[in-house]
Amino acid sequence: MTSLHSRSNEETVQFGRAFASTLRCGDVVALTGDLGTGKTHFITGVCEALGVRSHVASPTFTLINEYPADIAIVVHVDLYRITSRRELAEVGIEEYFNERYICLIEWAERMEDLLPRPHIRVTLEYGEGENDRGIIIDEMPTGAGRAGDIAV
Repeated sequence: MTSLHSRSNEETVQFGRAFASTLRCGDVVALTGDLGTGKTHFITGVCEALGVRSHVASPTFTLINEYPADIAIVVHVDLYRITSRRELAEVGIEEYFNERYICLIEWAERMEDLLPRPHIRVTLEYGEGENDRGIIIDEMPTGAGRAGDIAV
């Protein structure tokens, strides 16, 4: 497990860039945290480091964005608007759980029991200061420890 403390949106993006170096094709990253804790900023950093050249934005209304990157297609999923199992099934996220993709899922707690094992969990939390955020990265269930090898 890795615990980080971010003091700004820019630092959260920087931590995302560093985290990207641990990712491999086929990885699924489940991001959780309250609204405004920085999930999209973290994902922006991941995408930048993986070589995504297009603008990264949360797919709140489209639900899924695909970004060609240097090592794989990066899939950015946002489940904020999902309200039922039926809606979740219609999205078809499981199609992305293979070696062609790196899958980044915001609001992943909405599909907790459908996440593949292992997967990497990134939890973002409000800190004490207005811009402070705690970022906890852990592989679920315990794995080889790649998620703990982040050099920042």
